[in-house]
Amino acid sequence: MSFTALTIVLVSIAVFGVVHEHDEGAIAHLWQLLMAGQMPILLVFALKWLPRAPKQALLILALQTGAVLAATAPVYYLNL
Repeated sequence: MSFTALTIVLVSIAVFGVVHEHDEGAIAHLWQLLMAGQMPILLVFALKWLPRAPKQALLILALQTGAVLAATAPVYYLNL
């Protein structure tokens, strides 16, 4: 979901450029839904797999954290 959110932001920037709107558009709402929607999934994953296989689960959670930061970076740096 993070990579989909990142792709949406990058395609939006490539097609429309950096646009600062007073009202958020559909792309912003879709990005927000994707970013927020993955949090319950991550919580269930962590609760299930951290006790069973902590090393592998931490690796997956670290990769997911990197993906979340990558999807958030363009929004933060470009003030979208």
